[in-house]
Amino acid sequence: QVDPKDYTFSGLKDETVGRLPGKVAGQQFIIQDCENCNIYIFDHSATITIDDCVNCQIFLGPVKGSVFFRDCKDCKCIVACQQFRTRDCKKLEVFLCCTTQPIIESSTGMKFGCFQYYYPELALQFKDAGLSIFNNTWSNIHDFTPVSGENNWGLLPENAVVQDYVPLPSSEELKAVRISTDAMRSIIPITRGRRQKSSDESCLAVFFAGDYTTANARKLIDEMTGKGFQLVQTKEVSMKAEDAHRVFQQCASEFIPLLEKGPVVALEFNGDGAVEGCRSTINDVFSGTKVFVSESKASASQDVDNFYNFADMQMGM
Repeated sequence: QVDPKDYTFSGLKDETVGRLPGKVAGQQFIIQDCENCNIYIFDHSATITIDDCVNCQIFLGPVKGSVFFRDCKDCKCIVACQQFRTRDCKKLEVFLCCTTQPIIESSTGMKFGCFQYYYPELALQFKDAGLSIFNNTWSNIHDFTPVSGENNWGLLPENAVVQDYVPLPSSEELKAVRISTDAMRSIIPITRGRRQKSSDESCLAVFFAGDYTTANARKLIDEMTGKGFQLVQTKEVSMKAEDAHRVFQQCASEFIPLLEKGPVVALEFNGDGAVEGCRSTINDVFSGTKVFVSESKASASQDVDNFYNFADMQMGM
């Protein structure tokens, strides 16, 4: 029998509270009327609502459905979810991983950055919540109630450090979680999203489903960012033969048989020389693996547009 009290933080002030891995296990959770608290949910959950909270620091592990902030102000948060919404909020700063387009409504002073966090149980919690670490539209905010001449949201500074916003937990119980906020270890690849690109050259790389798809994608990200290229966006999505023709064009036939194994993982890298850098890295590091890579700078921007236009339609953006 589920006791709602085990899945609620209500009316707390000046406290540090949380739930350890395994303690929420896919239930829904409610956080309400908290002030000046540090709140950590180190587990996956069904949905989470956060109402009437002021000056709180909040970490939410992967949420299968929606996270909804209402009537909150001056909160700093780290959130991973399928859907993200705010209504009647002021001054939220959020490091976000969100599968679908985040929506703000009647909210002002909102700031967003890319989710970055690690603890050993987090990868499995993402799987349990049905979230892909590669589907993150953190910067593609939809303002439901825009005000002419005003901007209700913006992006956090690029060099924002997660634990300056949401500190590591200080309570003995929660210290047991082995957290790293080192960006290099983040379970979610850190993307530039809608930030200004540094170059007019991008490159698309697509990995096909198999035992090592995630590991291969992460390895390429490490290699490319290590060489100074920037990861703009990532996507994991299923493709059909007709999608392959649209995206891979004349190379489609060699990739179509691979699509039946499962979704593809696509990465967009940016920087002068990105295509050459990506092609040589894949030749050096992934010689036995079938990967689609843009042929040339000229075709690359079209590849990126073709793939992400297709993917956004798939995801119902």
